[in-house]
Amino acid sequence: MPAKSETALQQLNKITTLHSSVREELSRTIIGQIETLDFLLASLLAGGHCLLIGVPGLAKTLMVSSLAAVTDADFKRIQFTPDLMPSDITGSEILETRSSKKDFRFVHGPVFSNILLADEINRTPPKTQAALLQSMQEKQVTVSGKTYALPDPFFVLATQNPIEQEGTYPLPEAQLDRFMFSLKLEYPSYREELEIIAPSGPGRPVPEELKRRVTRASLLKMQRFLKERYPVADNIKEAAVRIVRESRPETSGLKTISRHIAWGAGPRAGSYLLQGTSAMAALRGKPTADLQDLFDCTYPVLRHRLILNYAGEAEGLRPDDLIREILDTI
Repeated sequence: MPAKSETALQQLNKITTLHSSVREELSRTIIGQIETLDFLLASLLAGGHCLLIGVPGLAKTLMVSSLAAVTDADFKRIQFTPDLMPSDITGSEILETRSSKKDFRFVHGPVFSNILLADEINRTPPKTQAALLQSMQEKQVTVSGKTYALPDPFFVLATQNPIEQEGTYPLPEAQLDRFMFSLKLEYPSYREELEIIAPSGPGRPVPEELKRRVTRASLLKMQRFLKERYPVADNIKEAAVRIVRESRPETSGLKTISRHIAWGAGPRAGSYLLQGTSAMAALRGKPTADLQDLFDCTYPVLRHRLILNYAGEAEGLRPDDLIREILDTI
């Protein structure tokens, strides 16, 4: 028993060391956005997917490619456009002729990678967006009646531009629910922007020049540790369930929620909330998660799962405003 505890402590130390080393390496290409990077790393450790929302120029794509470079992961990027087809994502079967014999061969699409960047995911029609549904939930794809397993780990990072809505297709709720976190990227601070526009800024290393800080094998080992052996106290589990239930008009005791929310978060939100909380606490070096870790993860887990009704939209409410009120009651 003592050996098992010592091994768990060593694994936790590896996670915190990974956190600091990845932060240090990514700071060579990314200025600021520390909180966003932490959530990206937490979702990677928890085995979830992320949706990044921000205006152009906030280094969304650079952030993802840099993260892939330091984690020794196979990285693919798909630029989502209106003419993109599902087969452009999953792959397709082609007819081959070998020694006068014709046969079909499956050609893997870019979804067969460890980290997949879905750039501007809302610029492609729902039919193509849906090609990611099975892969994000089941880590496999089905083409022509045959099922193909995706590599492990598998991590989808999607980006959206919130200011250009012409010619876009809003993600359906079923698609949004597959994302563990929805992260809002803010403008840099005054000092950060000074550093960004400095002459030395363009000379920063590209992702290919970054050093590998973690292998895929060790990443999978960390994921298993968080899933199987990292302790979560009962009070954290109960608080997570209370938060999710307070987001639903049918079960909430808050008048603001019942008056302004059409649909709240489902059970998957509670599961993601606990997984994200555990990963965030482990990155911070804590032997177990506390309420602060839970509250920090509540915003990115719930903000894309709360659907405002007409009254909520008319009053200009934001999901974050309602989440803050929910947390005040816990």
